[in-house]
Amino acid sequence: MRTLSVIRSLLFSLMLMALSAASFAQIGISVSYGPPALPVYEQPICPGDGYMWTPGYWAWDGNEYYWVPGTWVEAPEIGFLWTPGYWGWGDNAFFFHEGYWGPHVGFYGGINYGFGYGGHGYEGGRWENSHFYYNTSVNRISNMNMGRKHDRKPRQLQ
Repeated sequence: MRTLSVIRSLLFSLMLMALSAASFAQIGISVSYGPPALPVYEQPICPGDGYMWTPGYWAWDGNEYYWVPGTWVEAPEIGFLWTPGYWGWGDNAFFFHEGYWGPHVGFYGGINYGFGYGGHGYEGGRWENSHFYYNTSVNRISNMNMGRKHDRKPRQLQ
């Protein structure tokens, strides 16, 4: 009985690793012209503690760009932050660089998505002692049981 349990656990672990590897696979999309300007929109109120803002972006359907709205998403791990995707120019075309979760915010094209993503880094909040502290100067946070807040104006782009 114990052997069967160990085998099930190993098979489950292998399946999870295979799915994880597949999720990192990227399909290259190139477009001859750039996406439209980012629209101005109001950020919805954060639904609860532990959610991170993932900004909206322009996606390509094979014929034209379409807007994918930003949304609040629970971080997959404590300490993880979202690096937004972006369209970058190279080899005579625009290529989309997928966003990803990680322990720090990486390069996202210098694009000012707003809501703490000013073109470099992230000023929408910070992890401290396994808790996320929201920057209320750039995020819409209600007063619902979210005592972990701070109010720091983002630095200006230069």
